[in-house]
Amino acid sequence: MKQLTYLFAVLFIIVSGQVQFTAADDWSQWRGNNRDGVWKETGIIEKFDGPQIPIRWSVPIGSGYSGPTVADGRVYVTDRLTKPKQVERVHCFDWQTGDKIWSYTYECVYKIDYTAGPRANVTIHDGYAYALGAMGHLHCFDAEIGELKWRKDLNTEYNINMPIWGIACAPIVEGENLIVQIGGKPKACIVAFDRKTGEEKWKALSDNASYSAPIVINQGGKRVLICWTGHNIAALDPETGYVHWLFPLPPKRFEIAIATPVLYQNKLFMTHFIQGSLMLNLLQDKIDIELDWHRKGKDEQNTEALQTTMSTPVLIGNYIYGVDSYGELRCLDARNGDRIWEDLTAVRKARWSNIHFVQNGDRVWMFNEHGELLITELSPEGLNTISRAKLIEPTLDQLNRRGGVTWAHPAFAYKHVFARNDKELVCASLEKK
Repeated sequence: MKQLTYLFAVLFIIVSGQVQFTAADDWSQWRGNNRDGVWKETGIIEKFDGPQIPIRWSVPIGSGYSGPTVADGRVYVTDRLTKPKQVERVHCFDWQTGDKIWSYTYECVYKIDYTAGPRANVTIHDGYAYALGAMGHLHCFDAEIGELKWRKDLNTEYNINMPIWGIACAPIVEGENLIVQIGGKPKACIVAFDRKTGEEKWKALSDNASYSAPIVINQGGKRVLICWTGHNIAALDPETGYVHWLFPLPPKRFEIAIATPVLYQNKLFMTHFIQGSLMLNLLQDKIDIELDWHRKGKDEQNTEALQTTMSTPVLIGNYIYGVDSYGELRCLDARNGDRIWEDLTAVRKARWSNIHFVQNGDRVWMFNEHGELLITELSPEGLNTISRAKLIEPTLDQLNRRGGVTWAHPAFAYKHVFARNDKELVCASLEKK
């Protein structure tokens, strides 16, 4: 009997350890588990074997800008079809085989520009999957079997002043709340729902929506929701919606904030296509801010610092690395915004040219709009490209020029990479043999 009890105890420890490892290994929401673009796995390849990365599996999907999400052994992604009618879809696949586990389809007529499909990553939390479509359809599913738990047509319920490129900010879970940025009226730019029932908990701000996904930070001993709206950088209590502070950053022509705010020590960094680069000091004795520095150029091509369109930069040590509005990879001194260097080899020079950055140890993995993965080192001395290979082909739905693009952010989980274009979702191993 004692031996049997011991055996069960050992099995429990093994299974529990595996579950913990798998959970830590997920990519459960936009930019990873912590929304910080950090991939913590070890045992990863140091360079590619050739110019093309071998694909483990590929499955056909429709078009979309939303990146894949990976959690609990499943891969989630959204897409759009236009024939025989306009629909958005939410898919769930087995991570090892690509076999479809479940799929959900709903009608959705687009009245926005750039119509290639949904923008926001599916958010996975505590067995639930939350999908927010480009026209404001919000669905909550049982993440394992796809059973619909609740849904909302936010455009109808909250009278959204629809952004020109649609709703793009991935939902975020904090405590028992699911929080979205939608630009609803009146005073419903940010709305929180009970994550299990869909009941409204609070709403805040009269701003129009931007495309920048919210994050949650610690400030003054409290959890603080940071939302970069169309008009302000805002800090809110995620439980009540109380506004702690606002830093006005009004649009010059139209709302175009896309990059996610980046936490840097006790500072917050933002980069904007028109407004340039901005660093805020986060006070720690109270929930408030001071402006550290703000750098911008005369226009989008003559910039002093970094005027990013889509890409969220990385901060390493005292330096910021990001892609400017025409594909220029730049290094800034985080202490004052001075530009240290510029490099034009990581992605082609073109308007809106894009790279997504993911940190893994002392390496930075870059996924550029050509569908290439780059293994790199970034330092104040410059870019060191260690290895470079093609992962997936660019397609034309997301951008019907310059041979197409791959603008969706990839996911890194289980020592694999998951990426999509407008025709397929692919999985490739990055495990060191």
